[in-house]
Order: sequence, then structure tokens, then C-alpha cells
Amino acid sequence: MASINKNYKKLQGAYLFSEIAKRTADSQKKNPGVEIMRLGVGDTTEPLTPSVIKGLKKGVEKLGNAKTYTGYGNTQGDVQLRKALVDFYKKRNVNLSPEEIFISDGAKSDSANIQSIFGLDNVVAVADPVYTVYVDSNVIAGRTGEFINGRYAGLVYMECNEQNGFIPVPPKEKTDIIYLCSPNNPTGAVATRDQLKSFVDYALKNKAIIIFDGSYAGYISDPTLPKSIYEIEGAKKCAIEINSFSKWAGFTGVRLGWTIVPMDLVVEGTKKDKVNSIWSRRQNTMFNGASNIAQEGALAVLGEEGQKESKKLISYYMENAALIKKSLEDLGFKVFGGEHAPYIWLKVPGGLTSWDFFNKLLEEAHVVGTPGSGFGSQGEGYLRLSAFGDKKTVEKAMKSIKDNLKP
Repeated sequence: MASINKNYKKLQGAYLFSEIAKRTADSQKKNPGVEIMRLGVGDTTEPLTPSVIKGLKKGVEKLGNAKTYTGYGNTQGDVQLRKALVDFYKKRNVNLSPEEIFISDGAKSDSANIQSIFGLDNVVAVADPVYTVYVDSNVIAGRTGEFINGRYAGLVYMECNEQNGFIPVPPKEKTDIIYLCSPNNPTGAVATRDQLKSFVDYALKNKAIIIFDGSYAGYISDPTLPKSIYEIEGAKKCAIEINSFSKWAGFTGVRLGWTIVPMDLVVEGTKKDKVNSIWSRRQNTMFNGASNIAQEGALAVLGEEGQKESKKLISYYMENAALIKKSLEDLGFKVFGGEHAPYIWLKVPGGLTSWDFFNKLLEEAHVVGTPGSGFGSQGEGYLRLSAFGDKKTVEKAMKSIKDNLKP
């Protein structure tokens, strides 16, 4: 008789953003005609830029002509696009080869799938709070025990709190796979060069692998802060980097990202380039390659004009972040982030839980945030606000909080 993967039973409740959507819909039903201002989910709202539209149209037109039509493309991604990413990284003083870059349909997919090339006996370390996909994908795979007192048995949690600036330190115990995200989702914190170096040193010493999510790197404005793990010496021997066009080029609906698996990366029992070839094998087995049309759009993003437009897009969202941060600070809230990432990490006042404050903000000010507890036990007592909204919506949301949120 067929049976289900019982690890799914370990997952806690509904997916975080599904629960937020449900509560928001319930509130809308109770308050028909009231505008609800959504600053919860990290979904871009500004339209695609002219260069991207031109690139996407080019991709469509090529499929509409027998001479330029293409069916299945290169599973690893269009070579021209991978070469463009090589040039993109050279500007960060990172040298890569096209063979080390794999184009995908987004960072979320790769973040979930990358664990499948590693053994189930690997000990996994995650930050707390953490982007939920890192945890849930390993739960589903079977690397954890049950959920007890807010944490999964078998996982190593690296606490992120006000004392350490929401950037974790390497585990004291030996681990095998370490998930890092900088700029961090949900806290908006950015790791310094020294902080990333401490993880690279740890990984090299313990023969561990770092899975580094750099999806928000485009928002870093301080040139002293690293935008890639490979800016740290030795990282190619111990780190995989995942990135996306979603957050800085508006591709949340277009769907396109990439993963870098260096040839120098080795794990126990393998030689150089073996991990790269295993990920290639996995992709060729379970993935038919990213959309030809989306990849034409990405080529436009990486062009000179596309880069200028993307920087304007980033500036737009960061102006929203600055507005949210200043407005909340003026009201007496303690807030973090919002300087090199489009997220504001708000400390919940009055001893309320994250979900209590979520409900209060929704019912009184009609503003949607994301409860910090949904990202882990250390997120309890915080709420994440996204700067990805329309500027007018952000302005109205801040005014509503000022006028309607009760002490």
C-alpha cells in the first residue's frame, strides 16, 4: 500500500504566509470597504523596467519565429547569461567560470532542493530567526526529529538577537551544513567581512558546507560590506551561493535565479568538481531548465541600462524602508534593519506576542506585517515589515499606525 512521507507531519501548522493571507482575508470580510495596507510578504510591487520588458519581448519574438525558435534549452542555463553573471561577479572581485553557475527558476527552489545532494546524516545549522524554507526542506528530507519547545530536534540553532546585532556566530559544536543569509531575511542585518570570515574559517576547519543566500545583496550600499561569500578567501572550498533576480530586478513573478557550485568545493569522500557534477546531475534529472523568455529578461537586467534601472528600483524600495523606520522610531518603537535591506525588524511593545501584535496592527491600523515568531523562537516578540509596497501605500500605512494604533 502506498504511504505518505511522514516527515510532512512534523511541519508546524500552515505555511507562515498562508496563515497571514487567511487572517488578512478574514479581517477584510469583517471590515468591508476598509483598505488593508499590506507590508507583510516580501513581494515586489513596482512594474518591470523598460529594459527588462524589451528583453522579455525579445524572448517571446524569438519563440514566434521558426528561425530563432528554441525548445528545451541548456538545463544549466543559457551560456550567454552565465557569462554575463561571470562579468557581474568580476565587479565584486570574484572570479568564476560559467560551468560553476546554474540558472534556475528562483532562489527559493534552489534553497529547498540543494540539501538533496547531501547525506541525511549531515548535521544542519540554521540561524534563528531564519527564512523558513531552510528549515522546512530539511524537515521534509528527514534530517530532524520532532518539534519541541519551538525547535526541531536534530537541528543546531544559531541565535540572532539584539546582543549580537542579529548576526549569528559559528556553532560551538561540529556541524556539516550551515545556512547563512546576508542581508538577512527577516531581520535586515548584514554580515561584515570579519563575520563571514569566521564562518568560512569554521567550515574549512570542520569540513562543513556553507549554503549562502545572497538574494538581497543588491541592497547593500556600504562598499565595505561583502555582497558575496566568495569575497572571503577560501570560500570557494566550502560554500555554495544562491541568488535571485526577484528582489532587485522585480522578477518575483518572472521567476529566475542562480546557484554557484565552485569546482574547488569538496566534501568528505569527493574530489574537486564532484559536488558541482552532482548538482548538475540533480538538475538534469529533475529540472528542464529555466524559461527561455525569462533568461532573455535577465540578460537585459545585466546590461548597462538594466543595471541603472535596477539601482533606481532598489532606491525606490529603500526610500520606503527609510520612511517606515523613521516613522516608527518617531512613534517610540525600537526598530532594526532598513539600511541595507528592504526589511524593518520591529520590537513588539508591551509584552505582546508576535501574533498578538500582528492582530492588533491589522484590526486597529489595517496594516499587515509578518509575525517574527514565524521565523523561529528567537523571532518571538518581533514583527517584520516589508518596504516592497507602493510608496503611497507605505505613507498611508504609517499615517494609519500613527492615528489608529492604540497604546
